[in-house]
Formats: sequence, structure tokens, C-alpha cells
Amino acid sequence: MKNAILLLIVLIQFSFPSICFGEATSLDDLLKMVKSEQAFRNKVNREREVQFKSKKEKQAQLLKEAKLELGALEKESERLNSTFKSNEKELTELEAELNLAAGTFGEMFGVVRQVSGDLKGQLQNSVISAEIPDREPFVERIAESKTLPTLSDLEQLWFEMQREMTESGKVTRFQSVIVTPNGEKKKVAIERVGSFNLVAQGKYLTYDGETKQIIELPRQPESYFLGMISDLESANKGELVEFGLDPSRGSILSMLIQAPNFMERVQQGGLVGYVILALLALGLGLVGERFFALTKQEKILKTQLSSDEIDLTNPIGQMVQTFETHKEADLETIEAKLDEIIIKNTPRLTRGIPTVKLLSAVAPLLGLLGTVTGMIVTFQSITLFGTGDPKLMAGGISQALVTTVLGLVCAIPLLLLHNWIANKSQSLVQILEEQCAGLIAQKVQSGE
Repeated sequence: MKNAILLLIVLIQFSFPSICFGEATSLDDLLKMVKSEQAFRNKVNREREVQFKSKKEKQAQLLKEAKLELGALEKESERLNSTFKSNEKELTELEAELNLAAGTFGEMFGVVRQVSGDLKGQLQNSVISAEIPDREPFVERIAESKTLPTLSDLEQLWFEMQREMTESGKVTRFQSVIVTPNGEKKKVAIERVGSFNLVAQGKYLTYDGETKQIIELPRQPESYFLGMISDLESANKGELVEFGLDPSRGSILSMLIQAPNFMERVQQGGLVGYVILALLALGLGLVGERFFALTKQEKILKTQLSSDEIDLTNPIGQMVQTFETHKEADLETIEAKLDEIIIKNTPRLTRGIPTVKLLSAVAPLLGLLGTVTGMIVTFQSITLFGTGDPKLMAGGISQALVTTVLGLVCAIPLLLLHNWIANKSQSLVQILEEQCAGLIAQKVQSGE
């Protein structure tokens, strides 16, 4: 029994840890303590019931207020939902209008970007940029922009286009640094002719849009065009002068200066080309020597024909002297003597003429030889490197064509000159034969 009571005390202790029990010395004390605790518990429970009832009324009031607030909020929610639907419908209509407007502006934006891209390339390579630099960044920004341009951007773009057109019709002078062919930089006065050419100190210049440098052309066109630059630089404002204008903005000029000159053409012909030119020089030398010799001989013969005095330094004088000496001989003897003089002097009148004819015939053959040689070089290049790069075949083709041209250039004038010199020589021989026939006829007439 005592053990059961102690167990009950332990259970009460664990069940009500907030209660502090005094020490019980007897069962009566323990009973009193239990009654006291029970009374305390009942009091606490009554207080809690009173408190719960008071809070219940307050909770009911709060619930009532919450329901009223919920009703108001539900009405507000319905109103906002209606407003949302109305706004959503209006927003859909506005978005449709916005898309339509954006499409129109998008087309304009595409045109603006395209125009800006074209203008960028034009400004980058324009000679006007040598005088008015730093125009490309703005145009490049417009061309690469992902947003619609502003009104100020459109106005600036229009201004740059208008300025490019306006400056293309002006001839201006400005100071700038140029790069010479040897790499030297110097500041000079430059003449800009519209958007076409830059010139300075009597020479043509070019503008490199990549490096933003003005470069003097390493090769210049012929002196006729360079003389026009001097006239332009010395001209007064408003004065009209002739000028070699490049309407392609440098393309024609670059091709013109890249075209090989006469000596470069000859060098393309190689050894065969030099041989053909040597034959041409030899043929022209022979023609010149024959011309002066035959002209001198013709003058001597005409002088003898118009004079009564016998000059033994010319064939006609020798023929007359021989006729007078052998006047009494028979006709055959006189004829033989006169023929001897003609035969003796004919080589002097025809010397070198067959050689000119031979050279005019050999020149085209050498040109054909150069053509074949050049084609062999071309096919060797094709065998080694293929046909991917035409420049590798240009050397052989140039040799083939140049030697053909040189052969014809040599043959045609030599053939014409040979015919002229041969006719001139034949006319002098004919004069001697006519004089011989006249003397023989005189002998026959006197013999009768």
C-alpha cells in the first residue's frame, strides 16, 4: 500500500511539474496536499473557462468583421476582375495598333540600315574622307543598331548624304600628310577634285580607307595627264582648266598605272623578243643605208644625164666613155662592153635588199617560235600548279602574245620598206639599161 502511494505521488509529479509539493510526513498530509492541488486545478480551469468565453465573444466579433471585410474584398475583386478584362481587351487592341506601327517603322528601319550600310562603304573609300574624316562611326552605328533610329539620327544621316553629294561637286585645297612610295611622310597642299581624284605636287594620290592614309601612287600616268595637274594647281579660283578625271573614283587610274609600258612589254617577250627587235634594228639600218646610197646614186645619174661632160665616177659616164672608145667595133662587142658595166654596177645598187626581205620573212617565224615557247611555259605551269591561279600562267601567255606581236611589228614595216627600196633600186638599174639600149640603137642607126 505504501508503495502504491509513492507511485501515485511520482505520477502526480510528472503530470503536474509546475506544482511543487512539500514534504508529506503522513498520509493525511498527502491527502490534504492532493485536495489542495485539486482545488487549485479547479480554480485554474474556471479562470480558463471564463477567459475562453470572453475570447469567444471577441473571436465572434473578429469573425463577423472578417466576413464583412471578405465580402467587401470579393466585391472589389469582382470590380478589379471586370476592369482587368476591359483593360486586357483594350491592351489587345493597342498591341495590334502597335504591331502595325512597328511594322511600318520596321520597314523604314530596314531601309535606313541598308542606306547606312551603303553610305558607310562609300564614305570609307571616298577621297572626301581625306579632307573630312571621322564620318564612318556615326553611319556604322546606325547600320548596326538594333533599335529604331531617333529623329536626330535620321537628320544626321540625311546631312551626311547631302554633304557627300555637295562635296563631290567642289574642287578644294587642304593641308594633309601623304605617304611617298619610299615610306616617307610629309605634309603638303592637296587638291581634291570632287569625289574623284586627289593630286599634290604634280602627282596623283590615292586614299586608303582601311588605314586612313593618303598615298602617292608609285607609278604615275603619262606626262600628258601630269601636265594637267600642274595647270590645276596653278589655276586661280573660278578658272577653267583641263584635267584628267577618273570617274570610277580610282579604278581606271589604278588599272592605267598597272598597264606595262613599252620596255616592260619587250621584257615579257623574253630572249626571242630581243632577237626580233635586233633583226628589226638591223633591217632598218640596212634600209636607211640603202636609201641614202640609192638617193646619192640617183642624184649622180640624173646629173650625168643633164650634163654634156662625161663623169667616169658614175655608170652612165663609164658607158658613154666605153661607147666612144669602141665606136668602131662591131655591135656585139659594144653590147658586151656595155652589159659588163651594167653587170658590174648592179650589185652596188641591189646590195642589202635581199637581206631586208629575208629579215621580214624570218621575223614572223621567230614570233611563232616565241608563241610556242610561251605556250610550253604555260602548260608547264598548269601541270605544276593547276588552273586555280591565272597569274601563274600569265608569264607564258604574255611571252606567247608579245613575241607574236613583235614578229608582226618587225615583218610588216620591213616588208613594205623592202618593196620601196627594191623599186628604187630597180628604177636605177632600169635607167642604166635604158641608156645601154639607147647607145646600142645609136650604133645600129650609125651603122646603117
